[in-house]
Amino acid sequence: MNLTIDKWIPVVWDDGHAGKVSLLDVFQHGENIRDLAVRPHERIALMRLLICIAQAALDGPKDREEWQSCRKRLPQAAADYLAKWKHAFELFGDGQRFLQVANVSNTATRDETKLISLSKLDSALATGAAPTLFDNAGGELREFMPAQLALMLLVFQLFSSGGLLSECMWKGVRTKKAGNAASPGLAGKMVHTMILNRTSLLDSIWMNLINKDQVSMLKQAWGYPVWELMPDGPGDHPAVDNAVKTYVGRLVPISRAVHLQDSRSMIWGGALDYPSFANSGWRDPMATIYQSAYRDDERRQLEGSVAKALWRELHVITVRKYDQNNHLGGPLVLQNIEDDLDIDVFAGAVVHEPRKTTNIIDVIESVLHVPMQMFADAGRQLYQQGVAQAESWGKKINFAVADYHAAIKDDLRRPESRLRGGLIKQKAAAHYWTAIEQQVPLLLVIVKNPALLDPDNSGKEHWHGTEWGRALARAARDAYELACPHDTPRQMRAYCEGLKVLFKPLENNENQSVVEEEET
Repeated sequence: MNLTIDKWIPVVWDDGHAGKVSLLDVFQHGENIRDLAVRPHERIALMRLLICIAQAALDGPKDREEWQSCRKRLPQAAADYLAKWKHAFELFGDGQRFLQVANVSNTATRDETKLISLSKLDSALATGAAPTLFDNAGGELREFMPAQLALMLLVFQLFSSGGLLSECMWKGVRTKKAGNAASPGLAGKMVHTMILNRTSLLDSIWMNLINKDQVSMLKQAWGYPVWELMPDGPGDHPAVDNAVKTYVGRLVPISRAVHLQDSRSMIWGGALDYPSFANSGWRDPMATIYQSAYRDDERRQLEGSVAKALWRELHVITVRKYDQNNHLGGPLVLQNIEDDLDIDVFAGAVVHEPRKTTNIIDVIESVLHVPMQMFADAGRQLYQQGVAQAESWGKKINFAVADYHAAIKDDLRRPESRLRGGLIKQKAAAHYWTAIEQQVPLLLVIVKNPALLDPDNSGKEHWHGTEWGRALARAARDAYELACPHDTPRQMRAYCEGLKVLFKPLENNENQSVVEEEET
C-alpha cells in the first residue's frame, strides 16, 4: 500500500457523504472535501502530516506575504512533491517505509507467543496494560486492514505513552525498556490548536501553515520531513538532530522504532527522544504558552484536562502577541488572521494521569468560535470575566450540596465521607458544566457587545442581568436539584438550606442578588 495514491484518510465530502481519500486526493480535490471524519487525536496527527507535506512542498512560505499568495499553487506543488517522494510512503515492502525504521530486529524469540500485536498501535484497544470496557480481544493477534494500520501508525508515533516499552535492537543498539519519554504530542498533555475551515479541507491546511520568518522568531531551524532524512540508527546524528530539533522535522515524529512484520504483528521499541517544553523550553507552534498566576518567572504550556473543558481557556489560546523572549502566546497561526475576521479553531489533547505518562485516560476536543473581538485585550478580559462567573457558580454548587447533606445529618466533610461526597459533587458539576458548554455563544454575544453588561449606563457591570448570567443560574439550579432530592419534609428543609447558599448575593456589590433575579 502506498499512502500517496491509495485511499486511507476518512473524510466528509461537500455533499455530505463519507469516504476515504489518498494524500494526493487531499491536495488535488481538497476544495471539495469538507472535513476529516476522524477522532480528535487522529485529526491532530493527520493535520500535522498534511501541514508537513504542504510546508515541504512549498519550501516555505518564506514570509506572510508569500503565505497569502501560496494558496493557488499549493495543490500542484503538493502533487509534485508527493510524486517525488512516493517511495517513502510505502506501508510494506523491502525499501523505505512510512514512519518505520530499518535495521531493527526483535530481541525476543520469534515464535507465535512472542509476536507483538499491532493492536498496541491504538491506545483505545485492550492490549496488555491498556484494558478498555468495550474491547474483549485483548491479547489476541488480530488482523488490521492497511488503511487502518496507516492511520494507527501515524497516531502512535505522535501520541505513544512513555514509561515501559517493548525492546528491540536498532542498528546494533538495544532500545530502552523502562524510563522512556512520552511521544511529543502527548508530552505535557499539550493542547494542539488549529484554525478550522468548515467548508474546505484544503483551506484548513493552508490557513495552518506558518512561514519561515515565524520559525526564525522561535529561534528554531526549518528542517526537513523525517522521511526525507530518516535516521538509520540512534547514532545517525544529522538525521536525528533534524527529526528532533527542527520545526518541519518534528511535525511528524519518529518516537518509536516500528517495523510492521505483517497485518497482525510488528517489532517495536523506543526510538528518538524529543525535547519538550517542560525539560528544554521547546515551543511547539501549535501550543499555547502562558504566564503562571503564582510565579512571575514561570511559563507554562497549556494542558488538556478532563475536568476543565477547553472553552474555559479560550482567552489564553487567543493571545496573538508573541513574546520572543519567553515564548508567551497562543498558536502562531493566529498571527496570519486579519484583525477584522471571525474564525473557528479546533483545540484538542490526549490526557494522561498526573505525572504518569504511561496511563492515558481520555482524549478531549473543542471546536471554538472566535469573534474578532477576542484578539484584543479588552475582549479577552471580558471573556475571562464571563468564565469566572461560571466558575463561581460551580463553587457555589459544591457548597450548596455540602450544606444540603449536612442538614440531613450526612456531613460529606467527614474524612470517611469525602470519597462519596466527591462523587456526589462530581455528578452535579458534570451536569452543570455540560449544560453551560452549550450556552457559550451567549458569552460571546457579550464579548461582541459589552454594552449589554451596563444597559442603564450606571457604570457597573451587571452579569446577572445578561442572557449568560441567567443561563448560569438556571444550570446551577438544575444541577443542584439533580444532586439533592427533596421529596420528604426533611429533605425539603435541607433543600431550602442549600438553596440559600446557592443563591446568596454575589460578591461584586451588585444591587440585585441572583436569587431575586431567579425569583422574578
